[in-house]
This record gives sequence, C-alpha cells and structure tokens, in this order.
Amino acid sequence: METNKNDSEKYLQAKKQVEKIKGFYRNLTAYFIVIVSLAIINLSTSPEYLWFFWPLFWWGIGLAFHAMKVFNYMPFLGSNWEEKKINELMENEKNKNY
Repeated sequence: METNKNDSEKYLQAKKQVEKIKGFYRNLTAYFIVIVSLAIINLSTSPEYLWFFWPLFWWGIGLAFHAMKVFNYMPFLGSNWEEKKINELMENEKNKNY
C-alpha cells in the first residue's frame, strides 16, 4: 500500500517536471521563431541600426534563468545555499543566546 502511494507521488512529480520541461522547450521554440522574424524585419527595414539584438539579449537572459530553474541548475542561491544559510543563521542565533 505504501509503495503504491510513493510510486504515484513519484509519478505525479515526474509528470510535473515533464510539463515544466515542455514549457521550457515551447519558450525556446518561440524565442527562435520571434528572434529570427525580428532579425528579418530589422535587416529589411533598417539595417543601419540592429535593434533586434535588444530582445535577443533580454529574452535570452530570461530564457537562461528559465532553463536553470527547469533543469535544477542554480550556481548561486540554490538549495545547497539555502540549507547552508539556514544553518549559519541558526548557529548565529544559538551563539547570541549564550
């Protein structure tokens, strides 16, 4: 009975993760389609000023953060950092009380 519950919870978590990954790939696909379209519009209307680099850059930053979140890669302020900071704050609080 307990095994079935754990398996169903794991299945639901895996399903949620797959949905997040699909969302990221939809975002990535939209990024490429929109950026290529903007580049074509920019180069055909005003090639002297390459304004399509602005959305390419800012949306690209957002896409990078989206990827880090979906694929659980946080080089800064990740879950390891949280646990270390919690322990540090608890230790500081304990030292204040003595």
